[in-house]
Amino acid sequence: MSRSRYTRRVRRVIDVPEKLAAVQAEVNGEEGRAFIERLPDLAADFLDRWDLRLDGSAMHGWSALVLPVTAADGTRAALKLQLLDEESEGEPVALRVWDGDGAVRLLDHDAATGTMLLERLDSDRMLAHLPDVHESVLVIARLLAHLTSFPAPAGLRRLGDITRDMLEQTPWALRRIPDARTRRAVADCAAAVREVADEPGDRLLHWDLHDENVLASARAPWLAIDPKPLAGDPGFELWPALANRFDPADVRWRFDAMTDVLGLDRERARAWTYGRLLQNSLWDVEDGEAPQEQHLEIARRLREPRG
Repeated sequence: MSRSRYTRRVRRVIDVPEKLAAVQAEVNGEEGRAFIERLPDLAADFLDRWDLRLDGSAMHGWSALVLPVTAADGTRAALKLQLLDEESEGEPVALRVWDGDGAVRLLDHDAATGTMLLERLDSDRMLAHLPDVHESVLVIARLLAHLTSFPAPAGLRRLGDITRDMLEQTPWALRRIPDARTRRAVADCAAAVREVADEPGDRLLHWDLHDENVLASARAPWLAIDPKPLAGDPGFELWPALANRFDPADVRWRFDAMTDVLGLDRERARAWTYGRLLQNSLWDVEDGEAPQEQHLEIARRLREPRG
């Protein structure tokens, strides 16, 4: 079959998952709907440009469509198509720095669209499938210890800028939280962040390393995927493993285990973890919602003395 006939057929057979379409429409509005509309053509164009063939069913997360493909030389890979934004534009930058060391390897990248060709990992062997949550947290901690050992390259989002914006927005948000206890908790988080804001750090952060963003491969037991990278303090990395598979009684164990593995100062790590709660709470208020009780419970548990 000729490449032109093949790409025409691809346009017809690629079905965009309804969940991905719904999320893009909700989060990105008209821009998201336009992205979904052009996805089949975008996929077909890159299959042709990079001489790839589909060899499995499409996968997706909240923001990207991932197609299993085989290259002309027989290499099995994954074609990732996503809407280019301030988070996704940093992904190839971070992956090039890590160069497969603790993270999925980047094989090719198109800067204009954010499309990436990635090493194929084993999507059936996800860290989330590991029944022992403590072992899962330790895997994440060891990956973070390695990934954050790299200095952040120039051009990435910076935690210092994010922190400044959060603290500027906090008074506005506090006026819109009617519950006094919740309002006080968010204000306390902001106060803790102010104590560390002058030293935001310069390490390369993944930002979203939870157990569904860690996959196995033939060359390494576990590798990180889907970074939303920024430059900052590794203490800002702990939140996903505290909130994922949430267990209030386990929060303090997870925090202590991760700070031990990463060798972090606990008070700084606690402050930056409160920063993640502040970030999430600001997003909730922007959406007209109250900060999530589960997130507030994490903050309460972190105030308990080390057991």
